[in-house]
Amino acid sequence: MQEYRHVLFATDLSPKAAEVGRHAQGLAARYGARLSFVHVIEEVNVSAGYELMPLLPEMPDEALTRESKAALARLAAELGLPEAVQTVLTSVSTKAGILDTAAELGVDLIVVGSHGRHGLALLLGSTADAVLHGARCDVLAVRLPD
Repeated sequence: MQEYRHVLFATDLSPKAAEVGRHAQGLAARYGARLSFVHVIEEVNVSAGYELMPLLPEMPDEALTRESKAALARLAAELGLPEAVQTVLTSVSTKAGILDTAAELGVDLIVVGSHGRHGLALLLGSTADAVLHGARCDVLAVRLPD
């Protein structure tokens, strides 16, 4: 059996994220591995007519980034993890964000939640399926109840 040294918890910050995080945390503890989080911020598309609107106090992506950082900190606190846990925020596609972060950090296990039930990814969910087929390391898809 593989001895994991670095576990990446890919979170969507959904209400059930802590359940998946506990699996990642447990595996990291079992193997004495480092634990990192990644969250992909979905890009906000602004229509071409945006330049005709008055200037907003802040751009939507800045607000999303700030809110995502706060949500990651709350999740880490809920899991009882130190503030020093490495968190990565990225805003490329979800699949690329997770896989690129995994490669950059040199992780050997990605833990992701799975709750999708439609399309070709019926068994795992679209994100878990995409990560599973694109990863160069082990992937654990934690099945979330409906």
